[in-house]
Formats: sequence, structure tokens, C-alpha cells
Amino acid sequence: MSILGNRVLRTEDPKFLTVGGSYVDDIRLEGAAHVVYVRSTMAHARIAAIDTSEAEGAPGVLAVYTASNCDLAPMPPGAPFAPPAMARPWLADGVVRFVGDMVAAVVAETRTQAVDAAEMIFVDYEPMPAVVDPEQALGGGTLLFPDAGTNVAITMPDDLAAVGMMPAASPDEALFADCDVVVRQRIVNQRVAPCPLEVRASAASWGSDGRITYWTSAQAPHGVKATVQSSFGLDESQVRVIAPDVGGGFGAKIGGYPEELFTIWAAKQLGRPVRWTETRSESMSSLGHGRAQVQEIELGGSRDGKLGAYRLTVVQDAGAYPNLGAFLPMFTRTMLTGVYEIPKVEFSSRSVATNTNPTVAYRGAGRPEATAAIERAVDLFSAEIGMDPAEVRRRNLIPADAFPYTTPTGTTYDIGDYERALDLALESAGYDQLRKEQAARRQSGEPKQLGIGTAVYVEITNGMPGSEFGAVEVLPDGKARIRTGTSAHGQGHATAWSMLVSEALGIPMADIEFIQSDTDLVPRGVGTFASRSLQSGGVAVHQASEEVLVKARQLAAELLEANPDDVVLDKVAGRFHVAGTPAVGKSWGELVESAGDAGLAAEVDFTAPGPSFPFGAHVAVVEVDTDTGLVDVVRMVAVDDAGRMVNPLLVEGQVHGGLAQGVAQALLEEVVYDADGNPLTGNLADYAMVTATELPSFERIPMETPTPLNPLGVKGVGESGTIGSTPAVQNAVVDALAHLGVRHVDMPTTPQRVWQAISQVRGGNGK
Repeated sequence: MSILGNRVLRTEDPKFLTVGGSYVDDIRLEGAAHVVYVRSTMAHARIAAIDTSEAEGAPGVLAVYTASNCDLAPMPPGAPFAPPAMARPWLADGVVRFVGDMVAAVVAETRTQAVDAAEMIFVDYEPMPAVVDPEQALGGGTLLFPDAGTNVAITMPDDLAAVGMMPAASPDEALFADCDVVVRQRIVNQRVAPCPLEVRASAASWGSDGRITYWTSAQAPHGVKATVQSSFGLDESQVRVIAPDVGGGFGAKIGGYPEELFTIWAAKQLGRPVRWTETRSESMSSLGHGRAQVQEIELGGSRDGKLGAYRLTVVQDAGAYPNLGAFLPMFTRTMLTGVYEIPKVEFSSRSVATNTNPTVAYRGAGRPEATAAIERAVDLFSAEIGMDPAEVRRRNLIPADAFPYTTPTGTTYDIGDYERALDLALESAGYDQLRKEQAARRQSGEPKQLGIGTAVYVEITNGMPGSEFGAVEVLPDGKARIRTGTSAHGQGHATAWSMLVSEALGIPMADIEFIQSDTDLVPRGVGTFASRSLQSGGVAVHQASEEVLVKARQLAAELLEANPDDVVLDKVAGRFHVAGTPAVGKSWGELVESAGDAGLAAEVDFTAPGPSFPFGAHVAVVEVDTDTGLVDVVRMVAVDDAGRMVNPLLVEGQVHGGLAQGVAQALLEEVVYDADGNPLTGNLADYAMVTATELPSFERIPMETPTPLNPLGVKGVGESGTIGSTPAVQNAVVDALAHLGVRHVDMPTTPQRVWQAISQVRGGNGK
């Protein structure tokens, strides 16, 4: 019986549930100093003066750094194609551009001393006009980088068309000429905070040989290593990066931030280790944010429910220093038409700098924004033609026999069965009965109205397929060791990867060692993000196991004087023998001993021929109190097809987490700045991060459509729940109010915002 496909408990959990993990902040470094940053309290200002004299004389202070005594060259923009003039100084040089911008660094013997000294630093700011709204920033009245001459960092398709990454295009004035009905709506996909439970931390220690060892709470240690090399002019052999246990990342921890990497420079200056751990408030204001798109959607079609044309126009808030978030509209375009056959489409976007925290990748990274737009548009179109939104979806889904399917934007989906996913979700939810209950409540006029929201989605995982490293080695005692280039931070890789090796070699999971996230121990790797790990790193480990098995069988055949084809592995006994003669065989340990220096090991770098496209359908059921605006999610039915499931328990965990984050964005979460750029949601008391209290028990319906792109048939699942649940819940909220005349409510659908929408259609002013 295969271990694959079974609900195997996570091997990681006993440690986390008993003694706990070992995070960067737990690393003991003899003689380490602590760095604390002085951060800007203004969103946009000129630094007239900085007085560090009192801090420099404070107890325990080793050094105080500002731009005047820091010789690090500014970090180039993290967004491809952004103007070089939008580079980010490590410490603000003359101008601060968002609340949280680093102005000075204090290094002291203890963290407490550094905190006390940081408070002694006086910064004289000359306020400058701040621009927080990305649409206002387009006007260019306030320029964040005057040398760039614009706040626009990236324009699509123009900037990418110029280098051949996408075709050039001009607006088609006749795009909707053949449509009976066209709906238009401005929607806001709001700025959200990733909120990993482990905040960022880093530590750096230089060896006497000029080699740096750097600990970081990052998702991609080898990527960070490359950044360290380029930032500090080091060669590969001079850098070791270690990411110990990492308590969540959600995309925001993919790379290295200046406050993390600064410890390397400071450690060099002081000749001793330096470490930094951010506070929760710092995490809220300066760990990269996600989403932050303003979208103009236009969807047209015929009155029989067929869609004909779609245009999406995006303004992406890039924040103060354009980072990866500025590039994410590329993925929004990639997934533009979602699961639907829409013959005519257009997309354009402008990513613009504002006096806010830079945006980065966040769970889904551009794809949830695409799904939210098209799924909201389909509901608006359905309402306009008076047809059930589930039926409109069904009439436009890409059929299961059309794969591989290439969309109008040139994206080729590998495989899918969207109608089956929709059917499963609707049947499991009891959709028809829910509509009857909704009609009854509307008829009775009771305050709590029922809303039913549907979303069908497809997403891209392993979106930029690259090689991933995996290695398997059998040890002299018959146990095994895995090394992987991926870097888990809660996903359960140790369990899944061990299952793959155990399945191939018959070695018990308890006897399999798992190594990751140390660039000295793992020679190369890409890391964990974009739901890529199992379909790249997991497959590499699987193939390495198969290679080890072939080597072992060959060696056993030589020792047993038999044909390799006649040698079988008894996985229960852990012995190779000739078929039919189990009494004479060789154990793993005996084979390793016989192999000598060659050992029994294999390394594989697996590259998928293309990205995979998981899909699913979600049905959200909400009750909306029309007197108060309070929304209660009462059911969440989710079909998320990520191909073959190696471990359904791990899949459930990933999907549940994604559902929670998606529901949270629809209902509660939003990073808010005031007009002057002051963050109003700087802690977890003001930022409404979702808890179990706001969530129902999720109903997950299994479905597996293996991808042909890898031998395991697996796709990614880490972001799926987020992508489908957000529009499903938003559509449900609007659906509950549709009979009152409410056409749209932006996220988050807070009680205040919902009540305002109700009040406005009832003739009030919504205040």
C-alpha cells in the first residue's frame, strides 16, 4: 500500500508543540551587539538636521549611523523596469518618503540600551506634501523622486513591450461594439498587511577568514545569499546564509530588506556580531504590504449570458520605494480572464510611487487581484442581465476538453475541469435550497438577509519555472538524508518530502533526516514562494530517490549475482533480494558499505516545462444584518484542485490558512493611512487580523486533476484558498443586499461600509 495520498501527521509538529522552534531571535551569538532603527515619523519630509550626540554618549552605545557615515550604495529598485532614480538609500539621505523610513541606526551592547539611545536622537524635519492615494500620485503634483520626473514606476504593456515581455497594444475603441450589455465598476483591492507571527529578524557574524554567516527569517535563503553577495561585493564562497525555523512569510519574506542586511555592514564596522529583531509595530509599518490595486473593470456580453469583451485598467500602489509589488500587475494580466472564454480583452496598468510602505508579494501576488476583478465583474454582469451568477459562470467556463488552453493574453493553462469544480461546490452547498431560503427571507423582510457568493478561479503556480535542487543519500546505518533547495516556513515540507522518499525506498519516515535553508549544506536552491515547492523541490527529491533506487538495485544485483531486473526491494524488511528468494538479500546498510566512497546518493535539479494552473470553486454563504451592517460568514464551501495530493492533511492545512486570509480581506483587513501618510493601523489592536471567532468551519470538497507537467502530477496549493474565497465572500455580501438596490461594496465589507451602502440606497447619506 502506498503511503502517498494518506493523511500522515506532520513530523514537524511534535517539536513546535513541545519545546518550540528555533528562530533567528533564539540564535545565541557570543558578543553580539544589537541594532535599533530610528524611523521617520513623517511620510514626506526633508531632513534639515540630525543630532546624534546625546545618543552617541549613552550607556552601552557602540555606534550611531546615519546616511552621512554609511557608505553603502543605495539599493536599486526591487521592481524590474523601475527608474534607477527610485533607488532606496539604506538610511534616509536628505529626504524621508514614508512613516517608517529608516533615518538612523543605533548599535549598543544590549537591545534595551539601543532602544533608549535611539529615543535621544533628534531629527529636524521640514515637512513636504505627502501623496498617499495612488490615483492622485499619477498626477505628479508631488514627486517622490524629482530626478525621475514622475511617480510612475512601471507602465504595462508599454515598459514590458519595449523588451519583448508582452505585446504592444493600443486601446481598442470598438472593444465592446458587439456587446448587448456592458457593466463598468471601479473597485478597490485594498492594501493589506501579511502579519507573520514571527516578525523579521537577522543576525550577522564575520569570521576571521573574511566569511560572513548570516541568519535571516526569509523564505529564499539562496536568493538572500545572492543579494548579500551583490550588496557587499562578496564572492559565493564568502557567504553562508541560514534560515532556521521561520514563523510565516506569505511572500513578504522572500528577499532581504535593508534593515535586515544592515546587520552585515554594521558587524563589519564594529568587528563583532550584530543582530536585529523588529517590533510588531515595525512589522506593520515597514514589512512589505500586499495587494493595493485600484481597478476599473469593464465587462460586456449578450443578454443570453455569453461574455464577449473584458477590459481591466489597474493603478498599482507601489509605495515609497518601488519593489516587487510594482511588478505584480504582470501576474494580474497573466490571469486576466480567469476561467472564462472571453474572446476580446485589454489590460493596462500603471504602478505608482506614494508616501506609503512599499508593496511586495503577498499570498497570491497579483493573481488574487485578477480573480477578484473578473469574479466581481461576472456578478455585476449577471445582475445587469437578470441571470443567476452561477449560470452565467457555467455558460462561459473553458470546457474540460479544451486543455491545454491558451488565453487571449497568451497564458497556456495545463489542465482543468472548471465545470466539475463548480458543480461540486454548488451541490455541496445546496445552492438551489439556499436560493429558496434567500427568497423567503427577502419576502419576509427580516433584518438578517442571506447572501450567496460564488467564485470560480484558476491560478498560476511556479509562475516562473526555475530549476530546484533535491538530493537523497542513504547513510551507513540504513537511514536516509534529504537536502532540498526549498525553504519551508509552515508548509510541512519535511513531512511531504519524507513521504516521497519513504515511498520510493521503503525507509521509514522516522529514519529520514531533512535538511534545508542552509547555503553551506544545500549547494543551490530557489526557495519557497509562489506555491512552487512540491512541484519543483518535491519532484526533485522524488527523482533523486528513484535514482538512488536504481543504483541500489544495480549494486544488489552485482552482490547477489543476479540480473538487476530480477532484484526487488522488500520495503517492509528494507532488503533487496532476487524475486522468489527472499531469504538471501542485502540491506540498505550493507549496500552502502559495499558502495564505498561512491555511496548511495543522487542529486537532481528539476525544471518543470511550464507553470501549473490549479483551480477551484468556492461558495460563501453570509448573513448580513441590514440594521447594523454586520456580516457573519455562516458557510464556506471550497473545492481546490491542486492535482495529485501527496498528503491531504497538508493540503487541508494550506487551504484552511488561505481561506482564512481570503475571508479576512473580504471582511476585515485593511491598512489605512490618513491624508498625511500617517498609518492608522499600526498594531494588531487597530488592524483587524482575522481570528477563529470570525470564521466558520470550512467545508472542503476534494478534487484531483493531475498535471502532466511533472511525474507526480502535483500542483501548488498554498495560495488557492485565498484566491477563491475573497471574491466569493465579497459577492455574497453584495448578493445579500442586491434586492435593496445595492450594486457594489468595496472590501473590506466592514459593518460601517455595509451599513453606509444600505443607508444610501434607502435614501440616507450613508453617514
